Amino acid sequence: MRTWQVERRKRTRHLIELGGLVVKAGVVDLTGDDRAMIYGALIWMADKLQSDQGEHARTLWTAKGKQAFEVEQKEKTSTVSHVQQDRE
Repeated sequence: MRTWQVERRKRTRHLIELGGLVVKAGVVDLTGDDRAMIYGALIWMADKLQSDQGEHARTLWTAKGKQAFEVEQKEKTSTVSHVQQDRE
């Protein structure tokens, strides 16, 4: 496979993962899939990160995201263990 093809696939995967986060966060449902609203919210986030409150927002949002990932991981682990117990 050519280098440009590998890079293109990496970029595509990255974009798909980012889109998945937008869906996972509930933004798509909450906005009724309004692309202008979603884009506007992302621009607002970028502005916030570039402001004098950027470091605070970065810290707050990172903690909230990590907490959500941890909860999701615990739920997955719990579901897997229940499925394994049911099989035994």
